[in-house]
Amino acid sequence: MTKVSIVQFPGTNCEYDTQYAFEELGAKTELIWHKSESIPSDTDLLVVAGGFSYGDYLRSGAIARFSPVMKAVTEYANNGGKILGICNGFQVLTEAGLLPGALKRNDNLHFISKHHHLKVINNDNIFLKKLDNNDIVNIPIAHHDGNYFIDEDGLRELNANNQILLKYTNVNGTNLNPNGSVDSIAGISNKEKTVFGLMPHPERAMELILGSDDGRAMLQGFMEA
Repeated sequence: MTKVSIVQFPGTNCEYDTQYAFEELGAKTELIWHKSESIPSDTDLLVVAGGFSYGDYLRSGAIARFSPVMKAVTEYANNGGKILGICNGFQVLTEAGLLPGALKRNDNLHFISKHHHLKVINNDNIFLKKLDNNDIVNIPIAHHDGNYFIDEDGLRELNANNQILLKYTNVNGTNLNPNGSVDSIAGISNKEKTVFGLMPHPERAMELILGSDDGRAMLQGFMEA
């Protein structure tokens, strides 16, 4: 059985949604408090969940990056462990240098909360292997600082290494950028395809009655990693 460990910071508010989503897919889960100095040895996937760690003071994810658990998270990543950062978790991973780029304030300066379509750009990774390139999924977004930025050299490197995983689009797959992200980027990975980050919330798209169950296919790849 896949073991998913989920990091909690003060201000995290999506850990229980994340726990529910992975347990729905058959995983065993454990919540890891930010003061922990180690990651459970049986962890198959480490998730940095969404929310507002430390109230998003200073800059989203900037304080969480210095929590005791992050030393263990970095060590886990450096040893090839699989990590998924969702929304605030994506912000934390960029602040920690585990993913390239940065997340800035949305270009309209407003918090955005709605379902939004995404296009699968690269599925050559465990995260999206249950989907095909150019598939369109409908996943909730909920962020104030989701504007992904990377410089031109960094963007070329992301493209060269197939690190761009998801882009914001309309239902037909045409770019539709809700927050100003460079090249409409919604999710990326590291070069090794072991660390993943996205602003949308697949853990909130597990039930049709709630608007979409497209998140199931996005997370199922980790069950067979």
